[in-house]
Amino acid sequence: METMFLKQERLLAQTSTRIVRELMNQIHWDNRLIAIRGARGVGKTTLMLQYIKLNYPAGSREVLYCSLDSIYFSNHNLLELVETFYLQGGKHLFLDEVHKYPTWSKELKEVYDLYPMLRVVFSGSSLLNILNADADLSRRCIPYNMYGLSFREFLMFYKGIDVPVCSLPEVLQNAPAICGEVNNKCRPIQMFGEYLREGYYPFFTGNREDYYIRIENVVNLILEQEMPLLCGVDPAYIRRLKAMLGILSASVPYEVDITKLAGMIGLTRNSVITYLQNLGRAELLNLLYSDILSVKKMQKPDKIYLQNTNLLYAISTTQVQIGTVRETFVVSQLMVNHVVEYGKKQGDFVVDHTYTFEVGGGDKGFRQIAGVPNSYVLADNMEYATGNKLPLWLVGLCY
Repeated sequence: METMFLKQERLLAQTSTRIVRELMNQIHWDNRLIAIRGARGVGKTTLMLQYIKLNYPAGSREVLYCSLDSIYFSNHNLLELVETFYLQGGKHLFLDEVHKYPTWSKELKEVYDLYPMLRVVFSGSSLLNILNADADLSRRCIPYNMYGLSFREFLMFYKGIDVPVCSLPEVLQNAPAICGEVNNKCRPIQMFGEYLREGYYPFFTGNREDYYIRIENVVNLILEQEMPLLCGVDPAYIRRLKAMLGILSASVPYEVDITKLAGMIGLTRNSVITYLQNLGRAELLNLLYSDILSVKKMQKPDKIYLQNTNLLYAISTTQVQIGTVRETFVVSQLMVNHVVEYGKKQGDFVVDHTYTFEVGGGDKGFRQIAGVPNSYVLADNMEYATGNKLPLWLVGLCY
């Protein structure tokens, strides 16, 4: 146990609290069992360590952070750790990488039932399924999803520019005032271009090539470790999944021809749909449907996007098209808190069954959405809003 506390102290010493993600204020930390899910690399570990550093004095034995892929668990189980920690006065336990521990859900259920005074926070892959795990934790656990940096968080994280969160209705109703506030603090168009290439993940250190290598490593770890472990994907098919991602990165936004895609990578139609859904759950893809209310389990998506623009630049084997970048950005920002559907008839996207958006360059007009109520153009290379034509970067302030 002492070894675990020493590791925690080393990690806390390396953890900066200069910038804290907005999710910190949204989590109700007093709940007995909290799950933080998210794709690898978005900052789950840092968030937990920051909470400990901000809320407990150095050397406290009331709180403990540990990763369940630690060597410690090759000779001990989680219940042994919890028992020792609790008997020594432990009150708040943070468990990282729970998906690496085979019986995590059963043991956490037992911890919840046996230690009512202990608060537990655990983190894991976005593929983590709390409801259908070996032990159903859905009635006990409060889940939160963590994503990469929004454009707003990028400004704060990398540029030291503080811009408040604006809900989508606030953005649409008060766009001129919000644009004025942001433009008083920075030149948003220049910084927006940086964000699209290197601003989504909180581990950019100034070298774009190294950054893209780290993103590729994240993708490989998700495909090679998490998908076989959590989705039952046969490791023999991982190369085909990589081939599928390569095809999609070169052609997104991909208007889906499942039969053609299946033929290109040598899989059946139903297998391709299943793998696409798993890649969506893994937050490598965003799948859009034209009517999400009537989506059936094996229905093909109407359009496919890579999950974020940095991922697109990192793995695309061809020159990235700016139109693809724009649409990928809008989907990645709005899908965090909203229902986004493919606007099959009018507009590019329909959000929350209410708002219609057309996305394009500075000269984009309203022809495609003429007469559509609550419709807006999101245009690139604009600093200020003019009527219902809004700068594209504005939707990056919504989380």
